[in-house]
Amino acid sequence: MGAGAGIGVTSRRGGVFIEPRPRTTAFAAPGQAQGRALPHGDAAAPPQSARGLIRMSARSFLKAGHPPTLFAAFLYFDLSFMVWVILGPLGVAIATDFGLTPAEKGLMVAVPVLAGAVLRLFAGVLVDHIGPKRTGLIGQLVVLAGLAAAWRLGIGGYPQVLALGCVLGVAGASFAVALPLASRWYPPEHQGLALGIAGAGNSGTALAALFAPALAQRFGWENVIGLATLPLAAAFVVYLVFARDAPDRPPPKRLSEYLSVLRTADAWWLMLLYGVTFGGFVGLSSSLTIYFNAEYGLPAVTAGFFTAACVFAGSFVRPVGGALADRFGGVRTLSVVYLLAALGLALASFQPPSVWMALAVILFAMAALGAGNGAVFQLAPQRFGKEIGVVTGLVGMTGGIGGFYLASSLGWAKQVTGSYQAGLLAFAALALVALACLTGVKARWRRTWAGEAAGAPLRL
Repeated sequence: MGAGAGIGVTSRRGGVFIEPRPRTTAFAAPGQAQGRALPHGDAAAPPQSARGLIRMSARSFLKAGHPPTLFAAFLYFDLSFMVWVILGPLGVAIATDFGLTPAEKGLMVAVPVLAGAVLRLFAGVLVDHIGPKRTGLIGQLVVLAGLAAAWRLGIGGYPQVLALGCVLGVAGASFAVALPLASRWYPPEHQGLALGIAGAGNSGTALAALFAPALAQRFGWENVIGLATLPLAAAFVVYLVFARDAPDRPPPKRLSEYLSVLRTADAWWLMLLYGVTFGGFVGLSSSLTIYFNAEYGLPAVTAGFFTAACVFAGSFVRPVGGALADRFGGVRTLSVVYLLAALGLALASFQPPSVWMALAVILFAMAALGAGNGAVFQLAPQRFGKEIGVVTGLVGMTGGIGGFYLASSLGWAKQVTGSYQAGLLAFAALALVALACLTGVKARWRRTWAGEAAGAPLRL
């Protein structure tokens, strides 16, 4: 028997014959299938450099999927998120015009988040029935028409602002479209990175914070609603031309099959986990411009810049969270994420004495939450690969509900107590609850999810 060969004896365990596997390479060389036994001469081969492994992984990623679709999904997601939260960056100007209370401001920025949460479920069902591309086209047309109508007809009061928020919820439902559009092109070993890249469209919330207050100051906040249709129209054309549905799209499912997902405990656990990570991210994204203006007296434009910095931190760490989950496992990554997020939110709740200290701790919390968003969606396809469309809708829905809770609770806390502390501390406690729940289920997941991975390496 050669030095590099595995054991050639077949053993019996519990009536099942098991052939011990040969010793394998950790990474497959180009043109060589992963898992092939090392020949005699390779037993002492030097390990590849980290740079070589990264290049090999990048080539494998590019060959595995469809980069134009991944880019189109990112752009669609990015600009949809820009308009989804646009009432937050415009909130200071809108509140001044209509004389809104802190609770009304909180509800104003929370309504689009809640509408997006509910509509994500329906978008997930449509994705599984007519495909993500057509679902995305329909959603973009609805948002474009709604923004154009609001701009042309005018917004005369607070009820009309809330009605516009409901329409903007359709843009928030893009989450349940863009992620399956990208996910179905990539094998399980690249799910974390692919979904992290597509999900980095969260950065659209930063674009809103960066540009909307300055444009409102120059042109008026009503005209910003009309201007938002221009980049959306460009994204629609890119999506129409470059996005493609994956060839192995699963067949449509009956309603009973969708409901069966809700009878699975793991779906509820994933919904809880994402309700905290994404809920914290989008709730803060919607509220921070108002927060920095109210707590530290920053002008709306400066508050928008601070908000944009926080949102960029969370958005661009999302792919890192997915990649870390691919490397170390989603459970390990999320365990660290929840601790860091709880710490950052708790520190922010005590109103740091300077705005720069507040910016630092909120940046820290947003980065942790962004990494958590990527990590949750590294886990979801490993458990629900065939139902990823509806699971994405369900998980995204609870993410939106978490964001609605945080944004509205911050407004109520400010109105009742004069401070945002109670709202921030409550969400920090939720992060610790999510950590406790994850700790309780991780052993069962590692024991039972292997059968769901369809032969792919399981990374929990």
